Amino acid sequence: MRSMRGGLLLALALLTLGCATGRPLGAVRLDDGYRPFAAAPTAIEVPAVTGTPTPLDVPAGARTRVVETARALVGQRRVEVGGKRFGDDCTGLVRGVYSQLGVDLMTAGQPQDNGVTAIWRFAARHGRLYDGGRPVAGDLVFFRETYDLNRDGAVNDGLTHIGLVDDVEPDGTVLVIHRVARGVVRYRMNLATPSVARDTAGKVLNDGLRLPRAGSPQRLTGELFVAFGTLLPNERLATR
Repeated sequence: MRSMRGGLLLALALLTLGCATGRPLGAVRLDDGYRPFAAAPTAIEVPAVTGTPTPLDVPAGARTRVVETARALVGQRRVEVGGKRFGDDCTGLVRGVYSQLGVDLMTAGQPQDNGVTAIWRFAARHGRLYDGGRPVAGDLVFFRETYDLNRDGAVNDGLTHIGLVDDVEPDGTVLVIHRVARGVVRYRMNLATPSVARDTAGKVLNDGLRLPRAGSPQRLTGELFVAFGTLLPNERLATR
């Protein structure tokens, strides 16, 4: 009985962290007919970036609009943008935010992709993926291995989570807006110290993104980071 109770508590705890992209939490409630891509039954690789990107045609002020829309959703459980409800998972958040520009982030997906991988392909096709330097508010943030997508117990799940850059603090800590099971939240990520949760003063540098399991410690945002993706022209944003 004790082991069953422990397993239940761990399962509930996992729901507070992970993005269920590919298998969204609860019923999928979308009004555009979209359904998640099928999860691959075996190892999933991060797609290689090839070809020359075709820039998106977006209106002036696109980056500001994306950031302001994402910030307005923080604290909400439902992802509803412009009167349209998107899936209650990490891809639903970024899809909803970018939909304000008339951009559908899912159009580059392939049949066996999960939602995050589909958006990765879109970013490679229409923007730039990068893992160094200072990100810009409104850029996408890709993570890997945040949960066992194909449920085989191995570390082979490729891209599994996505968020949006909100801001960058003076010490380089990136604020990321993303959708987890408890709603839309901000997490911190510091790529200079990816395996450090807090500094000596107690400030959070990297939030936990994957809970510990048997033989594996908690994994932090900086440890599971893959790349940033920029799709929009740079512009000066209003200060918060």
